[in-house]
Amino acid sequence: MTEAASHSQFTPRVFSGIKPSGGLTLGNYLGAIKRFVAMQGEAYETLYCVVDLHAITVWQDPAELRTATREVAASYLASGIDPEKSILFNQSQVSQHAELGWIFNCVARVGWMNRMTQFKEKAGKNAEKQSLGLYAYPSLMAADILLYHATHVPVGEDQKQHVELTRDIAAKFNHDYKTEFFPLTNPVIEGPAMRVMNLRDGTKKMSKSGESDMERINMLDDADTIAKKFRKARTDPAPLPESLDGLKDRPEARNLVDIYAALSDQSPEAVITEYAGAGWGQFKPALADLAVAKLAPISSEMQRLLDDPAEIDRILARGSERARAIAAPILERTYDIVGLVR
Repeated sequence: MTEAASHSQFTPRVFSGIKPSGGLTLGNYLGAIKRFVAMQGEAYETLYCVVDLHAITVWQDPAELRTATREVAASYLASGIDPEKSILFNQSQVSQHAELGWIFNCVARVGWMNRMTQFKEKAGKNAEKQSLGLYAYPSLMAADILLYHATHVPVGEDQKQHVELTRDIAAKFNHDYKTEFFPLTNPVIEGPAMRVMNLRDGTKKMSKSGESDMERINMLDDADTIAKKFRKARTDPAPLPESLDGLKDRPEARNLVDIYAALSDQSPEAVITEYAGAGWGQFKPALADLAVAKLAPISSEMQRLLDDPAEIDRILARGSERARAIAAPILERTYDIVGLVR
């Protein structure tokens, strides 16, 4: 079979990862991890990664990086990622990521990198002082995905540009080397509350780096803390409207409805239908109870796992072996296509 003919034969495979930069929030869970769990099963082979090489594009305290890496792994496991059904590993244990990243640095164009909005946002006015890694990391992200010939990547809206770059890199590689070796990966963006907002200001994204702990739900928050934060979340005086259109200029209200929808596996429309006309004295306690029921078991299981870091490390090491078994032949073939003597 020619490589061109095999292009349609790619195994349906999902790859995605989370950066261990300290402290996971409800945004990470609803925007990413919950969907990772849902995609586990027969339709796809699933690989989920802790992208620690991406974390060091900005300076990290080594001890804190190790802790944060284990925390992301614990969040995956506690949320329902089964290391028998999925391949769970950390990026730095699979050296092929960095090797393919270099090949893709030589395929990607500087102009493409200059268009990446996330670098501009992160670098701000000090772009000249940022690491080369922060500038080039979208090509490493492309390598993360294409190293496994991943056909689907579940991402938030803010990462869609990077998957489009991955497609551009794959297409240019295939064109330059007259092959059909890399698939054109599809981003998977679906479901409510993909962008979870701040509990004190519904116009800002929920962030682990926000000033007040009351503006976010941390994945390690206990039941009492989760309930308290939702009960004290900022709202407006008006009750919930009859339809979603009524939430258009009410960012805090829309955020809480979206969170309820995502936690209960409903559409926001269904939530509005159920609670139309309800005041916040009714809705916020209902949301708090739902969040505690869904999230408190995850936070307590995360804590149990983090109390046994050796077990987390064992799971990551086993996952890394399985990841390398897929990655190594793909990198070898890439080197052959490029013309590197093996």
